[in-house]
Amino acid sequence: MHRVQLHYTLSRDAGTALIRNPLPELLQAVAEHGSISGAARALDLSYRHVWGALKRWEEQLGGELIIWGKGQSAQLSEFGTKLLWAERQAQARLAPQIAALHADLERAFAVAFDPQAHVLTLYASHDDALAALRAHAATPGRTGGLHLDIRFTGSVDAIRALNEGRCTLAGFHTVENAQAESLTARTYQPLLQPGLHKVIGFAQRTQGLIVAPGNPLQLNTLADVARTGARFVNRPLGSGTRVLIDELLAQDGLAPGALTGYASDEPSHTAVAQAVAAGAADVGVGIELAARARGLGFVPLVRERYHLACLKASLDQPATLALRTLLQTPDWLQQMAGLPGYTPLRCGEVLAMSRVLPWWRFAKPKRASRAQAV
Repeated sequence: MHRVQLHYTLSRDAGTALIRNPLPELLQAVAEHGSISGAARALDLSYRHVWGALKRWEEQLGGELIIWGKGQSAQLSEFGTKLLWAERQAQARLAPQIAALHADLERAFAVAFDPQAHVLTLYASHDDALAALRAHAATPGRTGGLHLDIRFTGSVDAIRALNEGRCTLAGFHTVENAQAESLTARTYQPLLQPGLHKVIGFAQRTQGLIVAPGNPLQLNTLADVARTGARFVNRPLGSGTRVLIDELLAQDGLAPGALTGYASDEPSHTAVAQAVAAGAADVGVGIELAARARGLGFVPLVRERYHLACLKASLDQPATLALRTLLQTPDWLQQMAGLPGYTPLRCGEVLAMSRVLPWWRFAKPKRASRAQAV
């Protein structure tokens, strides 16, 4: 049995990858460039180093990684192709957990090297714009020294973490103009309390069907998914997208069992897109950015708002103020606007809960009658 060992590097320039493995990187380079020499140039390594590394891995793993034909380019063997696929699949599936581990390590060292840095813990529904924000905030020279400790989890779980004191901010998303009797309202209303919580604007984004390139099954709605028996990949209970999926099914008069694969779920938009890209599923619901990043098709279903919630008591704390300031800077707004399917929406502004969560309706106090006044 082959075992996996994890290690990390601490340096001034450790790159942007959350987790690295030199073997898949080398295999990818060979596949792209068709030769050992091309892969060595791409990786800025010597031919001898790459050749020796491949031979050592073949001996350790007990299988041929590269095959050559006379007068032909170097190609990955079936074993090498399967190793590369497995690594991609594992990284896509474990991306939220890897990001959380990465954030834990960065937080510890951020405090160690700069005790004055602002550290803000955020539990949030998986969102690529938040991941981009974390990298943007960490760019050297940013005002405030803000480090975002983001733990990706479901929307419901994020708000519960906020209410239990495990984080300062919670990221969650809702469809626009959700009605008071909707599943969205019934899910979030018990978790948020006017006067106790505050909502900070962040983004508007598109959710839809992630499908194979060209949408060969012609899937445009969840009703189409049910009718065709297409293999569906779901999101876990507690996630905001699971709430959205169940809401859309109810609107179409469909039971969860109508979708083939409803009981199968993936932990993030990235993992859903990877499942479709790998052919393990025909369709899933997710954000446009995850689909476009893998060259997949995308069918818009709904526009929704992504919110950041905090307790009123932490709204004006230095770390929260630093984030609110960063969210309203022109360079961040421009960066978010460039993400497929995203639009900045009242970014960094403190918003009235009754405006962004329209199921909250506050009746005006009645005037006392003259008789009562007397």
